[in-house]
Amino acid sequence: MSSSPTAPIDPAALNDRLAREHPIDDYYDKAPFFVRWIEQKRLSLIREMVAETPGLRVLEVGSGGGHVLRMFKRSKLTAVDVSGVFLETARRNLQGLDATFIQGEIVKLGLPAASFDRIICTEVLEHTTNPEEILAELARLLTPDGRAVITVPNDPLIETLKGLLRRTPAGWILGGRVNWGGDEFHIHKWRPHEFRALLARFFDVERQGAAPFDALPIRACFQCRKKA
Repeated sequence: MSSSPTAPIDPAALNDRLAREHPIDDYYDKAPFFVRWIEQKRLSLIREMVAETPGLRVLEVGSGGGHVLRMFKRSKLTAVDVSGVFLETARRNLQGLDATFIQGEIVKLGLPAASFDRIICTEVLEHTTNPEEILAELARLLTPDGRAVITVPNDPLIETLKGLLRRTPAGWILGGRVNWGGDEFHIHKWRPHEFRALLARFFDVERQGAAPFDALPIRACFQCRKKA
């Protein structure tokens, strides 16, 4: 399931607003324990799926504050984000690593084809106006034997769980913190099987996982290869 925007959207302005209203460092360090636990599970899955070896060329599209890329200290990192606010945070978090920072929309940057061994795009596509165009570009940028790791939130499940939580004493105590994470900025909302069907148009899906675990797929995680 996805929803289409009804008015033109400025991706840089929208994501700068997201970065200011929901500081990404706070999200990883100060979110409620349950949220931090889920995100640590997501990061663990991404680390497994990337399977880092020294010297890998790793691109993250929608790099946010660099919290994902900083797991890969032995790689040559490229962080791409439309938000200058996010990239400033990423520069701080990736200080001392072999990292390049590029601001802009990945489909407009004209990066060389087949130039990355690993591409990560995590919790990003739900914010974009044309995810199909971005997936096509990721496939173009991936080496023939490379691997893409792509994750999205399971928004229909998240909305159901938040609705249940709001009606409990814990929800009354948390108040507005139940909305932590900026879900209101999501343009598209998918269930895992719906997003896998979209991915299959551009990639061969080798592995599907979920955070915190398969029985509670709040984050859907996919390890992909370029179509032969």
